[in-house]
This record gives sequence, structure tokens and C-alpha cells, in this order.
Amino acid sequence: MTAPRLLIGHVMHRRLRPAVHAFVYPVFFVQLPLADLAAASGPLFAVDRGKLLSFHQKDHGPRDGSPLLPWMQNLLRERGLPDDGEIILQCFPRVLGYVFNPVSFWFCHNRAGELIAVLAEVNNTFGGHHGYLLHHPDAAPLLDGEVLQASKVFHVSPFCEVEGGYRFRFDLQRHCPRMRIDYDDAQGELLLTAISGKPQAWSTRALAAALLRMPMLTLGVMARIHWQALRLWLKGVPFHGRKTDFPLQEPSK
Repeated sequence: MTAPRLLIGHVMHRRLRPAVHAFVYPVFFVQLPLADLAAASGPLFAVDRGKLLSFHQKDHGPRDGSPLLPWMQNLLRERGLPDDGEIILQCFPRVLGYVFNPVSFWFCHNRAGELIAVLAEVNNTFGGHHGYLLHHPDAAPLLDGEVLQASKVFHVSPFCEVEGGYRFRFDLQRHCPRMRIDYDDAQGELLLTAISGKPQAWSTRALAAALLRMPMLTLGVMARIHWQALRLWLKGVPFHGRKTDFPLQEPSK
């Protein structure tokens, strides 16, 4: 059983047109094994209850507070995928009770420990959420660094249309694991995004150090989203407004 992990790293985002716009922010995030969430509990971190740092199951999946492992296993079975391996959820934790996760990743393995699917769970600032389940139709393992594609069907930013598709790439065997999401619209490559983090052993000391370094982590995520939106608007990037949200959909091959 994999132990919980803390990762300290950065989020990078770069827009290529009609105006070049880029930023890099420091972040920390957690990776939690769904089969043993209790292993993460400690003096600073709690599961499904309040503490300086916490994780609440109602923030993910069906959003009703029910156990996440059976929900994800059922989703895998519906796609004809193995559900007998370890599932690890990567996300921002709640800080002082607040969290906003632009994207969370569920890493799903088979019994042999091979990665066979990744659920990219996307949230927008309008309260909507959507999951892109990435896998091979024959349930073959996903190779490290392999490019996986999915059509865009969910509204995220009012500065982008709901069209085109994503290219996901997971470089997990690096010293500093990196998750990439690049977006192409009808005109081609538009957005480049990367999330990277150096793993730290799970301990109260490591969590305290991360919190002291970034005490406004989750409030800062939301504040920075709106600040960057204002900067895009000032640069004259077209504003498209809010679009209809969609339920979980099978990704393209």
C-alpha cells in the first residue's frame, strides 16, 4: 500500500494567442491512497473533518460525501477496466476549511501495479465539474510520458470556447513528477499547462513547513484565477461568457 505523499512544486500556464500570457505559481498538493485515507490523519491533517489542513470526500467524485473508492471502482468497471488495483487521488487539500481544485487527478492501477487509467476531474469557478477518464480501449497500461487525448466538452474559462481538445501527458517516473494539459482549439495550439511537484515524506513537520510557506494556498488559487482573468481582459482577449456544463463523458482515444 502506497503511503500518502506531499508534493511541493509549481503550476505553469501559458496562452499563445491572441495575446501571449504566462504565469508560474508555487503550490503544494497531496496524493492520497483511497483505500487507506485514514493513514493521512495526524495533528495537522484530517479526513472528513476540520483542521488546519484537511481532505473531504464530498469535494470529489459524486460530491455527496460517500466513500470515493467504490465510486471510482464502479466507474472503472463501467468502462471495462480492472478495478482491483490501487487508486491514488492527487489534489489540493483544504486550508483552513477552504479549497478550490482547478483539476484533480485520480491515478488508477491494476493488481500488478500498472497505471491503467487517469481520471482528470476538472472544476470551474461557476460551481460546475466534469471528469475526463483517460485510458486505452483494451485496458493496456498507460506508458509514462504517453500523450492521451480527449475532446473538450466542459466550460472552464470564459476566454475559451467549448471546442477542440486536450492533450494530457503524465511524466510520473521523474525525480519531480509532472502532469501536462495542453489545449488546442479550432485554430490549433492555444494553452500550455503543467503541474509539477517534488515528493516529500508524509509528516507533520513537512505539512507544517508547506503551510507556513504557503498559508494562503487555496484562497490564492481562486484569487489568482480572477487576477489572471482581469489581465487577459485588459489585453483584449475575447470574452465568451459561461457555457452549459456537461456530465462525465468517455474521452476520445
